[in-house]
Amino acid sequence: MDLRARLARSVALPAPPGLLTGDDGDLGSSPVSAAVLVPVVARAEPGLLLTQRTANLRTHAGQIAFPGGRMDPGEDAVAAALREAREEIGLAPATVDVLGALDPYRTVTDFIVTPVLALVPPGLELTAHDREVADIFEVPLEFVTDLGNHILRDMEWQGRTRRYWEIPWGGRRIWGATAAMIVNLSRRLAHAPVAAS
Repeated sequence: MDLRARLARSVALPAPPGLLTGDDGDLGSSPVSAAVLVPVVARAEPGLLLTQRTANLRTHAGQIAFPGGRMDPGEDAVAAALREAREEIGLAPATVDVLGALDPYRTVTDFIVTPVLALVPPGLELTAHDREVADIFEVPLEFVTDLGNHILRDMEWQGRTRRYWEIPWGGRRIWGATAAMIVNLSRRLAHAPVAAS
């Protein structure tokens, strides 16, 4: 089964057991809808495209994230993810092969984020938005979706112990909602194994 078929199958399958639905915390009653693009670079050894946010942002400064943000009025998750990816990293929507929406994730900052899984070709010239994105980089898809590389940690935050996922790679720390969405993708891929040819 080729990469596209396997990823598309992982989206189409019923939700496997153990998917993460959101951060624990004191969530409000009116969450904000948001979407992120989960771009898989279609090469012999596929990569997952991520960004590092700039240090001067009001929220999530310096964190590793997928390109994305809140949905504008009238937008669905796909439209919002493609718009944000164009704005944040200069990814042209025409180069994106959208495979479908993954499982929504509710953050402790009260966003409901819908990840949109997509394939993009290798060798694209991307441009980081100077006020929002400090770096654009790729991590090996096989590494970050290996369940053995996912670490569950605890931290004290606002007087409570909170649990979160972390995936260390190449001196970088992928954690929080981004790591949780990768954990969910990994669990879906584990239920969409490569078919024998």
